Amino acid sequence: MDIDETLLDEKARRTRDLLASFYSPIPSGSSNNPFSKHIPPDDINSSSFQPDQYMKIMARKCNLEGLLQKHVEMVAEIKNLDTDLQMLVYENYNKFICATDTIKRMQSNILGMEENMEQLLEKIMSVQSRSVSVNTSLCENREHIEKMHRTCNLLRKIQFIYDLPDRLGKCIKAEAYADAVRFYIGAMPIFKAYGDSSFQDCKRASEEAMAIIVKNLQGKVFSDSESMQVRAEAAVLLKQLNFPVDYLKTKLLEKLELSLTDVQFTPEVTKNEYPSAHEAAINEFVEAIRAFRVIFPDSEKQLVKLAQDLLTKYFLTIDAYVMTRICSEDLLGVLRVIWNDVLRLVEVLEDISLSNHSLEATKDAVKLYIRSAFSHLTQDISDHLLKVLKRGGAEEYSLEVALDASIKAVFDGGRNVLLDIHKILDDNLEIVDKLRELIIDWVQQGYQDFFRELEVQFLSFLGRNISSGTQTEGAQVDKAFPRLALVLAQLSAFIGQTAIPKITEDLAASFCHGSVGGYDHVLSFVPGVISQKFRATGEKFLQLYIKMRTQRIALLLKKRFATPNWVKHKEPREVHMCVDLFLQELKITGNEVKQILPQDLTKHRRADSNGSSASSRSNSFREEKEKLSRSNIQKGRSQQLLETHLAKLFKQKVEIFTKVEYTQESVVMTIVKLCLKSLQEYARLQTFNRSGFQQIQLDIQFLRTPLKEIVEDEAAMDFLLDEVIVAAVERCLDPIPLELPILDRLIQAKLAQHHDLISP
Repeated sequence: MDIDETLLDEKARRTRDLLASFYSPIPSGSSNNPFSKHIPPDDINSSSFQPDQYMKIMARKCNLEGLLQKHVEMVAEIKNLDTDLQMLVYENYNKFICATDTIKRMQSNILGMEENMEQLLEKIMSVQSRSVSVNTSLCENREHIEKMHRTCNLLRKIQFIYDLPDRLGKCIKAEAYADAVRFYIGAMPIFKAYGDSSFQDCKRASEEAMAIIVKNLQGKVFSDSESMQVRAEAAVLLKQLNFPVDYLKTKLLEKLELSLTDVQFTPEVTKNEYPSAHEAAINEFVEAIRAFRVIFPDSEKQLVKLAQDLLTKYFLTIDAYVMTRICSEDLLGVLRVIWNDVLRLVEVLEDISLSNHSLEATKDAVKLYIRSAFSHLTQDISDHLLKVLKRGGAEEYSLEVALDASIKAVFDGGRNVLLDIHKILDDNLEIVDKLRELIIDWVQQGYQDFFRELEVQFLSFLGRNISSGTQTEGAQVDKAFPRLALVLAQLSAFIGQTAIPKITEDLAASFCHGSVGGYDHVLSFVPGVISQKFRATGEKFLQLYIKMRTQRIALLLKKRFATPNWVKHKEPREVHMCVDLFLQELKITGNEVKQILPQDLTKHRRADSNGSSASSRSNSFREEKEKLSRSNIQKGRSQQLLETHLAKLFKQKVEIFTKVEYTQESVVMTIVKLCLKSLQEYARLQTFNRSGFQQIQLDIQFLRTPLKEIVEDEAAMDFLLDEVIVAAVERCLDPIPLELPILDRLIQAKLAQHHDLISP
């Protein structure tokens, strides 16, 4: 198929060359062709074709069958060329016949035209001769008529000059000052030429009348009761009378500046319809500017400055308006009113700087609105959290309600902010459409600043507790602050783990540059860093909650050990009331964490399974220790301490302090561990007699039962309780424990009296 196309192209080229050689007066193979030296001599289409050489080349290249095929092709081409040449001859013959017929028709049409032209020339010469005779006969009369007409016009002017004072008086009465000025200006050339001679009285009377007119026009220019249009017309008339222009311009510009106070702009009115009072005021202002430009063409800069001042007043009102809680419809309403006014002013002043000025002011207003929306969202979240700190009602206000309200404020409030701002992008207001890319950046940056400000706000709630580090020994922690710290811990964790990823998806879907899917552009909002900060802040608040609760209980335990004289302690009769207070504080803590933190059943089971052997080891250790204490009463104190330390060495190692997780069990267990560790340290600072040691033994043994229902790691609890006993043994002068029957009887009596305290 490629071979056939090549043959067709070759045939077309040869046909074109033949036709060109037929119609061109210069042979195609002339020496003028710069490419003729590159044509091979065997080219059958060139003028330098050599048949003998062509036959030698063909005989060398092709066999007999090929030569025969070439012969057939050349015969066919010759026939085709003959046919083409015959068709060209026929076509040219037809054209020549048509041209001959056309020439014959033209000759037949022109034959009678010369006679008609001669007749037309004779008629024109006849008309010309008659016209000359008419002009000659009427020449004298025409000159007389023209002279009489000039005399009549002069008499009319003289009559007008004599009637001018009366005309001016009538115009003054009718306040037709425009006609009066027109009459007087028309008479000025005559007064200049003949005012000191023939028309002296008329000139003096006219000048007196014009003085009254000038005075009245000045009054209209400077009158507050007159409209700007009337004052502008009066200024035009004064300008025509050559009144000082600069003085007029200054005074009229001052009046125009004062008229700005009449252009009132109240954003609340735009919620319903475009205010008619405002529309009337702006229309009057625009017309006054248009008239001012006509009167003073060089006053464009002053008028532009005046319009910019008006727009600045508009946007100052908007800045104060957007700081209140308004929706996007309210903002779009006031922007639409302002943009309509801008278009009117631009149409009159023909200055693009007003549009640019309005665009910059709108940019600031929209940016302030977005910032204000996020600020109000932050305030809503803070209001829900601050309810926890209300005096007198802190205990009654549910932590779960505060947390749910705060989460709803973060989620629903943030989503409402996005939807509200998205309405601004969906609106077809021209001035807002120019800010589309900037609004997207502001929203993303606004969320970035919102979460940073929210973090700072969270830290400021408990700033004094965080900054102080540890409290003084006599200080009482406010009951509301630990509750707030717990709510902030869970809220911060929720924001870092759930809220920020969800908000990132919403931003990527609706507020990205030129991306339908939302992931083609790098967000200005950086979620990874903020999520990490909120997770760290949540851990900080959780540690703060544990710290404040632990300090409150530790202060209670410290008073318990510092108050009595343990060397002279009496024989124990019951469990000390400090244990009840300790369990009561743990109960309060448990109720708080149940409202905020979830349970971790898996970890609880794992702790039971891993700690079963340790717990059994601990129980066996306590039994052996009690037997050891009873059997070795007569042994020396140093021997008892040595055996106690040896028993601790062979006891299984229990991990005491682990990472705190966001679960009820983890938080409560950490507080219990810290309190028991404090209890151990306080015991090491005292010296006990036998009764004091037995009181400590009774209190610790009673705590085992209620604490088992509170904590998740019984092994660690038993270990720490044993450590308290060991510390008391080390600091006791006569470490003889209570008999088991007596110990059980006292514990059972206490359990029967205070069953509500051991409930979680």
